[in-house]
Amino acid sequence: MSKAYTRPTTELSHSEVLRLSQKAPEYLEQQANVGNTVFVPFPASETSEIWNTYEQLLFSSLWTRDDRSAHQCLERLTTRFGATNERMMGLYGLYREATAEDETALELILKEYEQILVDDSTNMPIAKRRIKLLQSLSRPIDAITALVQLLSNSPTDIESWAELSDLYLAQGFLPQAKFCLEEILLVAPNAWNIHARLAEMSYRSSFETGNANEISRERSLIESIHRYCRSIELCDGYFRGYCGLKLATDRLLDVLSKGPSAADSNTKPAADKNETLHLSCATVEVLNEKATSWITKVVRRGSAGEIGFMGYDDSEAISAMELLNRSFSKTRR
Repeated sequence: MSKAYTRPTTELSHSEVLRLSQKAPEYLEQQANVGNTVFVPFPASETSEIWNTYEQLLFSSLWTRDDRSAHQCLERLTTRFGATNERMMGLYGLYREATAEDETALELILKEYEQILVDDSTNMPIAKRRIKLLQSLSRPIDAITALVQLLSNSPTDIESWAELSDLYLAQGFLPQAKFCLEEILLVAPNAWNIHARLAEMSYRSSFETGNANEISRERSLIESIHRYCRSIELCDGYFRGYCGLKLATDRLLDVLSKGPSAADSNTKPAADKNETLHLSCATVEVLNEKATSWITKVVRRGSAGEIGFMGYDDSEAISAMELLNRSFSKTRR
């Protein structure tokens, strides 16, 4: 089995997941005796890679509706680690959810999760499966409540903070969504993707109807630019960061051309006198030019197949081209 297939399935493309699931029957046959090593304390043939591969095969088989292979993977993992292992309980729950025939079956699984949590509230895999199931059943408020409870027990769970942020954002609670991402940065301050995500939220807030005041809109855009710059500083060549920086600076230049700067306005509240978010028009123009230059270089050299500029998705290149074309069209007008 290629080492590429021991990566999490979330990092694989659809075609790779399909190839992985197609290899499952053959791999299971080759490793038919691995599951029987449970009675041998440290067998020479057992490695962590084998069990990791079984887990990835389980996920890919469920995605491609190969329930038979998925069940075999689950059986061998259960034989090795035991049905009472918390991770195995979570995987078993995932298998049951994926093979459930209707919503009634899902509701039954949900009740079983709740009973397990009554007996052991610290069972994190089951708690997370319950949250995912609540989302599948279109009960986002219940899922938010469950996530808040989970995070009260495990406040450094980055994955749960990110999930809670997405749920808040889907419900239109932008300040709460930003708060969740800021909690992630307390645990992982150098997470460039989280800085970029916060930048996107600040950029989005500049379009909110409650943000009609030009000064408030400018502050949101300046915060967005600061976040995008930080994401690029932490990850040189971060494509999403540069594209976001281009969008934010384009919009801020448009705002500055229509009204007074937040830094120069006499109407600025006294409480904000010490605010550090400030950018001059010249600085914004320089950042805009740098973002435009970098995106243009990546698109041009990437399409030519130059080493060091490949690896970006076609969709990313197309989106970047559209962004540049839109910006150039606006400049000509």
